[in-house]
Amino acid sequence: MTAFWKALSVFVGTIIGVGIFGLPWVAFKSGFFVLLGYFLIIGVVAIVTHLILGDIIIGTKENRRFPGYVKQYLGKKWSTIAFVAMCVGLFGAQLAYLLVGGGFLANLLSPYIGGGLLIYVLIFFLLGSLLIYRDIKSISLAEFLILIVFFGTLAFFILKSFPHINPVNFLAVDFKYIFLPYGVIMFSLWGSAVLPEVKEILGKNRKDLRKVIITGITLSAIVYIIFVMAILGASGKMTSEDAVSGFGLAIGGDIAKAGFIFGFLTCFSSYLTLGLALKKIFWYDIKISEKLSWGIASFVPMLLFFIGAREFIDIIGLTGAVAGGVESFIVVLLYRRFLKKKSGKKMNHLYFLLSAVFIIGIMIEVFHFIWG
Repeated sequence: MTAFWKALSVFVGTIIGVGIFGLPWVAFKSGFFVLLGYFLIIGVVAIVTHLILGDIIIGTKENRRFPGYVKQYLGKKWSTIAFVAMCVGLFGAQLAYLLVGGGFLANLLSPYIGGGLLIYVLIFFLLGSLLIYRDIKSISLAEFLILIVFFGTLAFFILKSFPHINPVNFLAVDFKYIFLPYGVIMFSLWGSAVLPEVKEILGKNRKDLRKVIITGITLSAIVYIIFVMAILGASGKMTSEDAVSGFGLAIGGDIAKAGFIFGFLTCFSSYLTLGLALKKIFWYDIKISEKLSWGIASFVPMLLFFIGAREFIDIIGLTGAVAGGVESFIVVLLYRRFLKKKSGKKMNHLYFLLSAVFIIGIMIEVFHFIWG
C-alpha cells in the first residue's frame, strides 16, 4: 500500500465517523434539500480550511500539533484558546464514538451473550485505547482494512434500501429546524486534527497532501449524502437518531445487524485516529509524558460518559459548531501570520469570509441549542 493510500485511509477513516448516523435524523427534521445546501457550502469551506492548515503544517519544520503551530505563529494566548477548542472538540467526538459505537456493539452482541450498554462501552473503550497506545503505522493499516469492510457493508446497506425508497420522503421542509444541520455537518466533515498524522505518512509532499484533503472531504460528503438518501428514503417517519434502529424497523429482516456492524466499524475507525491525535497534542505540545498523554486522551471521554453526557445529537452539534468553529477561525488568523513570516505575502481578503462563516455558525448553533 502506497503512502498516498495509507494517508487517505487515515484521513477518510477519521472524517467518516459517528456523525454519519445523525445526518438522516437531521435531514428528516429539517428537510433533505436543506441538508444538501448545507453540505455544498460547508464542504467548500472545509476543503479550503484544511488546505490552508495543510500548507502551514508542510511549511513548518518543527513536528507539532495544532496548538503548537498556533503558539509558534500567534503566541501563547491564542495557543491556549486553540488548545481548549481542540480538546473540547476531540473529547466531544470521542465521547460520541463511545456512546454510539458502544451502543452498536451492544445491539449486535447482547442478544447472544447478554450484558448491558455499560459493558459494551467498556469493551469499545479498552480495544480502542490499546490500539491508540500503538504507533500511527499500526493505525494506518487498521484504518485501511476497516475502510474496506466499511465500504462493503455500506454498499450492501444501500442496495437493501432501494426497493423501499419513497421519493416523497425527500420533499418535506421544516423551517423550525433550519439551523439544525450546521453543527452536525461541521462535525461530520472535519478532520483537521489528523492532518499532522497524514503529513507523517506523506512526508513533505505538499501536492499529495492537498490531493488527500480534497479527495477525502469530497468522498466523505458523497458517502454521507448517499447514506442519508438510503436511510431517509426508506425509513421516512421511522427515521431514528442513530439511523440504524429505525431503518431496521422499516426494512425488517436482519438488515439491522449489518447496520450495527457498519456502525461499530465506523465509530471505532475514527475513535482510533482522533484518540492518537489527542495523545500527541498532550505529548508534543504540552510536553506531558507519552504514557500520561495516552491516559488523558483515553480516560477523559470515558469519564464524561460516566457523569451522564449522553445526548448524541447535542454532543455532535455543539462540538462541530462551537469547538470546530473556534478552531477554524484561528486557522485563518494562523495562515495570515504564517504567510507574513515565511514569505512576506499578504493573505487574500476572501479568506476573511471564512471567519464570518464560523462566527455566524457558532451563533446559529447556540441559538438552536437554547431555543430550538
